[in-house]
Amino acid sequence: MARPKKQEARRADLVEAALAAVSEHGLRSLSLADVATQAGLTRGAILYYYDDLDELLREAHRAGLERFCDARDAVVAGIATPQEQLAAAIREGLPSGPDDALMRLLYEFDVLAGTSELHDELVERMYLRQLATYAGVIERGVEAGVFVPPLPVEQLAMNLVALEDAYGLHIVAGNSLVTVASAEAAMRAVADNLGCPTTV
Repeated sequence: MARPKKQEARRADLVEAALAAVSEHGLRSLSLADVATQAGLTRGAILYYYDDLDELLREAHRAGLERFCDARDAVVAGIATPQEQLAAAIREGLPSGPDDALMRLLYEFDVLAGTSELHDELVERMYLRQLATYAGVIERGVEAGVFVPPLPVEQLAMNLVALEDAYGLHIVAGNSLVTVASAEAAMRAVADNLGCPTTV
């Protein structure tokens, strides 16, 4: 039996292999055999670590939550002012670029929403985390007297999540007209014009 640390490392490698396989084959047609080929293992070897493909995809989605939610919240928590927190939340929530495999997987989950309970659960979990990040920052800004939004906090947070998702989709789809920098600037402009400045 593999030691715990070795098992943890192998599981992380399989998540990375799954992300690479999704980028190549797409989530809808992904199979354990695709992941096995990407990882240089047999299908049976993957089943030693994960019961099935759905469990492996749940783990890939957990990695997505850590990257785009836990890591972002940690960055935001380390910043003093609500204005700079909001700027960081916007910046950290966008893909790193067209080759962002993890963000591509998360968007593929969105496409499959409504086709299974697993996909519905994962999409909703991600959305609630995004919403909570923006709502928390906006609430702190309102309490500090530096944000005066014309919309209820929940509605403004929903709009920022929608912009984040829309721009992010264009970025990972390779739309050359929407860059990470232009998407960040556009989102900050919306926040600034809705009473939530992103600069002190």
